Order: sequence, then structure tokens, then C-alpha cells
Amino acid sequence: MALDLSLPHSGFHSQRRAFNNYPWHVAFFVLCIAALGVWNLASASRSAHAPVWISQLTWMGAGVCAALAIGFVDYRRFMRGAYVFYALVLLLLVAVMLKGRVVMGARRWLTIGPLNLQPSELAKIAVALALARWFHLDAGKRRDGYGLLSLVVPAGMTLVPALLVLKQPDLGTALIVVAVGATIILFARVRWQALVTVVVVVAVGAVFAYPHLKPYQKRRVETYLDPEGDVLGAGYHATQSMIAVGSGQGAGKGWGQGTQTLLSFLPEQHTDFIFSVWAEEHGFVGCLLLLALYYALVVSALGIAGNARDRFGHFLAVGVSGMLFWHVFVNMGMVMAILPVVGVTLPLMSYGGSSIVAVMLGIGLLNNVGMRRFVN
Repeated sequence: MALDLSLPHSGFHSQRRAFNNYPWHVAFFVLCIAALGVWNLASASRSAHAPVWISQLTWMGAGVCAALAIGFVDYRRFMRGAYVFYALVLLLLVAVMLKGRVVMGARRWLTIGPLNLQPSELAKIAVALALARWFHLDAGKRRDGYGLLSLVVPAGMTLVPALLVLKQPDLGTALIVVAVGATIILFARVRWQALVTVVVVVAVGAVFAYPHLKPYQKRRVETYLDPEGDVLGAGYHATQSMIAVGSGQGAGKGWGQGTQTLLSFLPEQHTDFIFSVWAEEHGFVGCLLLLALYYALVVSALGIAGNARDRFGHFLAVGVSGMLFWHVFVNMGMVMAILPVVGVTLPLMSYGGSSIVAVMLGIGLLNNVGMRRFVN
């Protein structure tokens, strides 16, 4: 794989050839999940004052347009601006700390005109782009794999935005940022000795970091270890979620018939716990359908990574694949009380403009890599 940053000559014929190879199967899976997400939100917001599904549909449309627009620009051009975008996102995260809007005790949003932007969502894309460029230029020099010291730079590039997000505080998004970076690093042929050392350091670091967590974050961990210890307090979210998921049984109660949702027993039912709404109303069969769509999407994304024409495209697709996988894994584990409640959205299902746009930008970059795998 070539290491130079030279760009191909673009023209009508090369663009047409690229779009002839557009990964329509990925677009199909994305649109199916997005359509189910809007339909599910229409039910989840029946008891709310504002029909959030209309706003979600607007953001979905904007995201689709952004993903398609990205396809007109060769993804290798984004390599030149990867570090610039990364630096810009870091500045936005710092701006959140200084001027961000506080909602429910967390400072996560920047108000820009009529829009409320959550820069932490963009941090996932920024880390994927920056690490993809770094490994594209460096991987060729590491024929024998990466040792611990050679991972200092990519680890630092991952941890800096993650720590800024954690400061907001937003533990869930910070963990996803780390997971995206870690996924890319693991695909870069890390020596097993370095991998074992990193796992041990992370485990020890988690133990020492626990006393410094916010009180509500500590309660979430304690509730995970003892779900029935405080069902009306810290364990309320997880308890109500498990009731909703279990009550769906085989075929579900039907659209708009979920009692946990309709009576507003289920907290954060539009965002973090949107899967609980789906499980209650569509049951085990509906959950299998949604899981199958996510599985097909992630596997297709990894297929694009495996067939990418260069290292930058490979690592970029791996980063987007990791972002999708870890969001689904953590969110579903969270709502079923398999994992602690950390506040992670379900891609294309949870309500949120910044989340939708970030996912669609990632999908746009992923499809860009896939459609140009045969273009010089």
C-alpha cells in the first residue's frame, strides 16, 4: 500500500465509476434501522408534549444529505484535513468547558445560533480520522507490530478528547471515544505483550479512578453490582428498563401499547432507553430483527475495511465499524442490566440531532471508502 499523500485526478468518469461501486447494501441497512427508529420514536413520544419523531425525521434527512455529499469527495482528501478536524473538535470541547450550556448538571452543549451542538459526538469521528492518518503513515515502519512505547502517540490522541468529554461529565461518550481508538489500535497488529500490559494498566487505572467518579456515576456502578439494592433510587432506571424488556415477551404488546412507555415509568425513553420501548412493544421477535440489521451493518462495515484500497481507508472504516458496534453493544447491555447505566445512545434509534449527524457522517465516510476501493 502506498504511503504518499498524493491525490488522484478527479473527474466525471472517476466519479461515475465510484458511484457504480456504491455499497447500497450498507445504505439499505442504515435506512431500515432509521425508519424503524422514527416509527419507534412516534410511539415513545405519544405521552410527551412534543412529537420528537418529527424533529428526528428532520435530522435524519439532514444526515442522509451529509452522508451523500461526503461521497462526492474522495475520502483520501479528508486525510489531509484529519489533524485539522481533530484540533477543531478539541477546541470545541474546551469551549464546552468554558461556555457550554448546563443541562441536568452536565455541561455538554454549545449553543450556536438556533442549534445546540454536542461536540463530544464529533470526537468519535475526529479520533477515527486522526488515527487512520497516523497509522496510514506509520504502519509501514512497524513490520514486527507495535510495542507499548510505539503506541504512546495513538493512545494519547485517543485519551485527550476522551478526558475532555469525561470532564463534562459524560462517562458513556468518553468510553465510546476510547473504544473507537482502541479498536483501531487493535487492528494495527499490536504485540501480545503490549496488549496484556495495556489490559492490566486499564484494570488498575479503573480501580484507582473509581474514587474520583461523580457520586451519581459511583451509584450506577454500585447499582450494577447490586441491581436490587435501591430499586426506587439509583436502580430505578435499570429496574424499569428490565420490566419493559421482559414484558414484551415473544411478540410484544404492539405499537403504542407499551404500558411502561405510555405511563412514563420508563426514564429517558426517547434517548438512552429507546431499545426498552422497542422490546416492550415488539418483543423477542422484534429484537431479533433489529439485532440482525445491526449485525448486517457492522459486518458490512468490516467488509469495507477489509477491502479498502489503502491503509487510511482501512483504519477509517475500522473506526466507524467500532463506533457502531460499541454503541449497540453498550446500549443494549445497559438497558438489559448486563452492563452499568452509562448514558450511551442506540445508533439511528435514539433521539438526538448531534448523535444522528455524527453517525451519518461516519456512514458517509464508510461508504466513501467502499465505493472507491477500485478507483485509482
